[in-house]
Amino acid sequence: MVILFVMLLERAPKLHMTKMQTHGITAGFEHSQEENFIACLPSPSGPGTSALNSLVVSCASAVGVRVAATYEAGALSLKKVMNFYGTIPSDAVSPSSGGSPALDSLKDSREEQVKLESMQGKKSSSLVDIREEESEGISRRLSLPGLLSQVSPRLLRKVGRARMRTVALTPTYSGEADALLPSLRTEVWSWGKGKEGQLGHGDILPRLQPLCVKSLDGKEVIQLSAGGHHSLALTAKSQVYSWGSNSFGQLSHLSSPTTVPRLAKVCSDSNIWNIAAGPDYSLFLIDGDDFQPLLYYSGQQEKGKDDSSSEEFCFKSPTLLLDCSKLGYISSVAAGGSNCLALVDKNIMGYIASLHELASTERQFYSKLSSIKSQVLRPLLGLDNLGAPSTVQLLQEVASKFSKLCYLIGQHGASLTGFLQGLKEAKNLAILKHSSLFLESYTEYCTSLTNFLVMGGFALLAKPAVDFLSKNQALLQDLSETNEETFQLVEVLNALFFLPLRRLYNYARVLLKLATCFEVTSPEYQSLQDSSSCYEALAVHLSRKRKEAEYTLGFWKTFPGKMTDSLRKPERRLICESSNRALSLQHAGRFSVNWFILFNDALVHAQFSTHHIFSLSTLWVEPVSEESGNMNGLRVTTPEEQFILIASTPQEKTKWLRAISQAVDQALKGTSDLPPYAGSGSIQRQEPPISRSAKYTFYKDPRLKDAIYDGRWLSGKPHGRGVLKWADGRMYSGMFRNGLEDGHGEYTVPNKILKKNDHYVGYWKEGKMCGHGTYNYATGEVYEGSFQDNMRHGHGLLRSGKLTSTSPSMFIGQWMMDKKTGYGVFDDITRGEKYMGMWQDDLCQGNSVVVTQFGLYYEGAFNNNKMMGSGVLLSEDDTVYEGEFSDNWTLNGKGTLTLPNGDTIEGSFSGEWGSGIKITGTYFKPALYDPEKERPKRLRKLGNLAVPADEKWKAVFDECWHQLGCEQAGQGDRWKAWDNIAVALTTNRRQHRDSPEMLSRSHTQTLESLEFIPQHVGTFSLEKYDSIKKYLIKACDTPLHPLGKLVETLVAVYRMTYVGVGANRRLLQEAVREIKSYLKRIFQLVRFLFPDLPEEGSTIPFLLIETKGRRSFCSGRSDSRPDSPEPGYVVTSSGLLLPVLLPRLYPPLFMLYALDNEREEDVYWECVLRLNKQPDTALLSFLGVQTKFWPTTTSVLGENKKVLPSTKNACFASAVECLQQISTTFTPADKLKVIQQTFEEISQNVLENLHEDFLWSMDDLFPVFLYVVLRARIRNLGSEVHLIEDLMDPFLQHGEQGIMFTTLKACYYQIQHEKLT
Repeated sequence: MVILFVMLLERAPKLHMTKMQTHGITAGFEHSQEENFIACLPSPSGPGTSALNSLVVSCASAVGVRVAATYEAGALSLKKVMNFYGTIPSDAVSPSSGGSPALDSLKDSREEQVKLESMQGKKSSSLVDIREEESEGISRRLSLPGLLSQVSPRLLRKVGRARMRTVALTPTYSGEADALLPSLRTEVWSWGKGKEGQLGHGDILPRLQPLCVKSLDGKEVIQLSAGGHHSLALTAKSQVYSWGSNSFGQLSHLSSPTTVPRLAKVCSDSNIWNIAAGPDYSLFLIDGDDFQPLLYYSGQQEKGKDDSSSEEFCFKSPTLLLDCSKLGYISSVAAGGSNCLALVDKNIMGYIASLHELASTERQFYSKLSSIKSQVLRPLLGLDNLGAPSTVQLLQEVASKFSKLCYLIGQHGASLTGFLQGLKEAKNLAILKHSSLFLESYTEYCTSLTNFLVMGGFALLAKPAVDFLSKNQALLQDLSETNEETFQLVEVLNALFFLPLRRLYNYARVLLKLATCFEVTSPEYQSLQDSSSCYEALAVHLSRKRKEAEYTLGFWKTFPGKMTDSLRKPERRLICESSNRALSLQHAGRFSVNWFILFNDALVHAQFSTHHIFSLSTLWVEPVSEESGNMNGLRVTTPEEQFILIASTPQEKTKWLRAISQAVDQALKGTSDLPPYAGSGSIQRQEPPISRSAKYTFYKDPRLKDAIYDGRWLSGKPHGRGVLKWADGRMYSGMFRNGLEDGHGEYTVPNKILKKNDHYVGYWKEGKMCGHGTYNYATGEVYEGSFQDNMRHGHGLLRSGKLTSTSPSMFIGQWMMDKKTGYGVFDDITRGEKYMGMWQDDLCQGNSVVVTQFGLYYEGAFNNNKMMGSGVLLSEDDTVYEGEFSDNWTLNGKGTLTLPNGDTIEGSFSGEWGSGIKITGTYFKPALYDPEKERPKRLRKLGNLAVPADEKWKAVFDECWHQLGCEQAGQGDRWKAWDNIAVALTTNRRQHRDSPEMLSRSHTQTLESLEFIPQHVGTFSLEKYDSIKKYLIKACDTPLHPLGKLVETLVAVYRMTYVGVGANRRLLQEAVREIKSYLKRIFQLVRFLFPDLPEEGSTIPFLLIETKGRRSFCSGRSDSRPDSPEPGYVVTSSGLLLPVLLPRLYPPLFMLYALDNEREEDVYWECVLRLNKQPDTALLSFLGVQTKFWPTTTSVLGENKKVLPSTKNACFASAVECLQQISTTFTPADKLKVIQQTFEEISQNVLENLHEDFLWSMDDLFPVFLYVVLRARIRNLGSEVHLIEDLMDPFLQHGEQGIMFTTLKACYYQIQHEKLT
C-alpha cells in the first residue's frame, strides 16, 4: 500500500494541506476519496483487502484533508497501519509483488528496518531533517510533526557540502494570484510499502511516517496517481514522472524498475494534462493536433472474454487508444482494478472545443516560457561582465517581471485543467473572473521590457553574451519563432522577449469564440465580449508602447553623446523634436541653435553643448493671440521662465500645441503605463488644467533658489495650498497667491546657534507675515498678535521666558515696526512689578501707573525707562508722596509727604524709597478737631497722572475697525462692513473645518445665523432693540466674528492688567473707568453697524398695549416701567453691552472692590455675625420693627407654624432668600431687579399678616428691610453696593429702583454703626 499526497508550499513556514477540490494542484484527489485509493490497489477481492481499503481511505482523509492534529493521533494511525501489515492475507497481494515470502520477511524484520531507516543515509529526508534544515533557507518549509528524534547522517553531510549561488527566477510570493489561482510551489510526500520502490525515496524500504520525495522538489507537481506498485506525478509543464515497478512497462520508459521518479516518454510531442495509475498499467490524457484529447495506455493488457489465449500481453510503450478518441472531448480518466473510466463532454456549438483550445494553448505557452526562462534568461543572468550596473539592474527587472508572468501562466494552465474537470461555467474562468491579474502582469512586463529596450539593453547585452548567443542561435530562433537566417542576434532577442505579448491576441480571439456560443442578450456573452475587448485593447496599447520605445531608441542613437547620459532615462519616451518639425525661439540670435525635444515627462531646450529641462507637470502652453502679430506662436510658461516658440506653418503649430498639451495632461495623470481599459469610456482631455498640483525645484529666483515647492499651481505660479522648503531648512506650509505666501500658513526657521526652530502660525499677505499670528522664538519667547511686513505691528502679547527661567516677563499692548510703542502693560514677574502706561521704541515713555507685589503704587511720568518728573507714590500703609522723581523709586526735588495720620512734610526730598530719604522742609500737624480733613483730598487725586481710559488699547479697536473696512473709527461704508463680516465668518468656518478641532453643531448654527444682516424697516421700536441685543450676544459668543474677537481681546487685556500684581485696591477706579471706556467705544461700533439705533440717553417709546398695571411700591400709582424722565425705555451703552461684557470681566473687577472695601467689610461682617445670633422676635424688636409687621406664622414645607420667641431664621424667609441672589448676578440692572423683588416679597408677607391694603412709609419699611439684609448674610455686601453705584444707569438713580438701592446702601452703613448693646 502506498499513500501519496501533494503539499503546497506557502509563504509562511507552515504546513497547509489542500482540500480535495477541483484545483489542478490537487488533481490527484479530484474524484471521491474512496475511488482514488481503491484505484491504487490490486484488483482481486477479499475480506482483508476491503478492510485495508477502508483504513487507507480513513487515514488519507485524516492526513490529506485535515492536517493530523496531534502527535498522538498520527502515531496511533501508524500503529494501526503496522498492525494491518501483519494481518493481510497472502491472496491480497498482487502477483507482481513477489508473493507471500516477501511479506513474511517484511513482517519478521519490521523493527530492524525502522532502526535502519533512522540510522542509514537516505535520499529522502524525515520530518526531523526538515525542521533542522529550515535555517538553511526561507524556501524550506515546516511539515507534519516528526515522530523520530534522531539526526539524519544525510543532514550532517549536507551541512559540510559547498553551496553554489544560483539566480532565483521563481517568484517567492505572487501575492493576489496565489490566493485566487492554484499554487505551483508543491512538494510530494509518501509513506507505506516500498518494496518495489513505489515511494520514490531511492530505496525499497517501507515508511511509517510521511517523507518528502526530494527529487520532485521544484517540479511543480499538480497531480498524483498511485497504482498497485508504481506511482505517477504530473507537472504544470505537462510532463509525467513515474517510479516503482515496471514489470509491464507501466512507467512508460524503457528503464528497469526505478526507485526514484524518472521522466516518462509518452509520445514525441506530449502535452499531457491528466493521468491515472491502475494496478499495473497507466493512462495518459494528451492534447491532439486539433485540441481534442487523446488517451494513451501503457502496461498490462488483460485478455478479453472472447480471447481464448492463456497468456496476458502488455504495452511496453504508451499506445494510443483510437476507440476512446472517437468518444469526444474527454475531460478526465480514472483507473480501478481491471476497469478504466473516462468522462466525456458533448461539444455544443463549439463551446467545449474552445475551452480545450484555451487550456491546451495556455499549457503549451507555459512550456515555452519555462524554456525561455531556463535556457536563456537564467544563463544570461549567470554571465559575468554584463555591463554597467544600471543595465544589469534593468535586465534583472525584466527577468523578475518575466518570471512573475510565467508563473501566472503556469497557474492559469493548472486552473484550466481543473476547470475542464468541473462545471465549466464561463463566468468562473480565471481569465474572465480575475482579468486584472493578467492585464497588470502583462503591462508590468511590457513596461520593464520597453525600459530595457530604450536604454539599448539588447544591443549592450549582445556584446558580453556573444559566445552564449552564438552557440545557441538555433535555440533562440526556435524559441522566438524566427526561422530566417538573416536575423541578427539583437533582433532575435528582441523578438524572443516580446513574444509573450502576442498571447493577448489569442486571449481576445478565444474569448470571442466562447462568446459566440451564447445568446447575444445573455450576461455571459456581454462579459466575454467585454473581456475580449479589454485584452485586445491592451495588446494594441502595448504594441504602441513598443513602437514608442523603438522610436526613442532610434533617437538616442542619433543624439549627441554628451547630453545622452544626462537625459536618457528608462521611463522617458520621445514624442517629437524640432529637427523634423520646424520650431524656433522668438528673438533668438542669428547664429544661435535652439533644439526643442518633447518627451513624455519634460520639454528639453538644447543649445550647442548645454540644455535645460522643463518638467511637464509645471509647464503651461497656449497659442499666442493673433493681435500680437505672431500667427504661429506658442507661449510656454514655466515657474521661472516664459518664452514664445514660433512654428513654421499653422499645421506645425497645431501639432506642437496638441502634442505638448496631451503630454502635459498625461504627465499630470501619471497613468502613461496603465492599460486603456481603466478609463476607456472617458473622452481624452485635449487641454490640461490651468490649476494643478505639482512639485518643483527653483533654480533661478534669488528668494527661492534651490527651494522645493509641492502644492497647487495656477498658470506657472504657486496658488493655493502648498509646502515650500528652502535649502537652509526653512519651510512654509499654507496658502499661496500669485506665487507668494498669502493667507493662513505655518513657517519654520531653524536657529543654528541655539539648534532650535523659530515657528510662526498665522496670516500672510504678499509673501510677508501680515495679520494675526503666533510666533514661537527659538529663545523661548512667544509673541501672539498682529504682524505687518514681517514685523510685530499692532496689538500683541509677548511672553518672555517661563516662571522657572532667569527673567520671566509678559507684555501686552501696542507694537509699531517691531517695537513697543503706545499703551501697554508689562508684568515683570521676577521683580514683582507691573507697568501700565505709554511706550516708545521699546522704552517706557510718558504717563503710567506702576504697582508692586509689596503694595507700592506709583502714578506719574516715565522717561527712558525711568521714573522722571512729577508723580505720586503711595505705600501700603497709605503714606503718600507727591513730587519730583529722578529714577525708579528715587525721590529728587520738591514734594509733599503725607503720613497715614494726616501729618504732612513739604520741602525737598532726595533718596530711594525704602532706603532712607534726606528731607529739607517743613512739618505740618493738622488741627486736632479735623484729623481726616486732608486724606480724602489726597486720595481723590489718583488717576490724574495715569493714561486716560480712552487712550488705552487703541490698537485693539483700530484692528476691529480695519476688519470692518474702515480706515478710521466711524468712517466707512456700512454695507462693506457687513460684507467683511460675512467673509470673515465664512473664511474662519472653512479654516476650522480643516482643523482637528471640529465646531459643535450649536456653534455652527450660530455662525450661520450671524451671516444674515438684521433688517430694520420703519420706526425703531423696542422689538428691534431686542433683536440687536440678541445679535450682539451671539456675535460676542464666537471669536470668529469681529465683535466677538474684539470682546475676547478686551477680556484678555483686562485680566492681564488687573490680575496678579495688578490686583491692587488703588487700581479700582482705573478699572471702572476702563470698563466705561469699553462700553462707549463698543457702542460706537454697534451704532455704525446699526444706524437706526438711537444715541446714548435717547428714549424708545412704549407700545400702547393693555397690560395689568403693577402697583407702585411707595407711591401707590400704576406703572409698568421704572421711573424715567420721559415715558419709554432709555437707550444706554451700559444697558445694551454690560450683559455681554461684565460677566467676562466680573472676577477681576469684583476682586478689586473686595480689596478696596476690606476694612468696611470686616466691620460689617462682624456686626452681621453677632446680630444673627438672636432669635427672630428679639432681632425684630431690637431693630425697632413695629409689632403689627411681625409675622405670626411661617410656612415650612407647606405647613404653617406659629412663630415662637425661640424661632430663628423663619420670618420673611422668602425675602431673605430673594436678596441672597444678588451675589449670583453680574450687571447692576440684574442686581437692582433682585432688590426690587426683595421689597415686593416683604410687602407680600406684610399684606398677608395685615389682611388689608397698606401703603409703606420709609420709617416703617427701613427696619423690616434691615432685618432682611441681616438675615441674608451677604458676605461682600459693600462691594456689591459700590459696584452698583459705579456702573448703574444714571436715569435709574431717581426712580423706584434708585430709592430701593439707596435703602440697601443705608442698611449697609447702618449695620456698620449699629450699637450692639
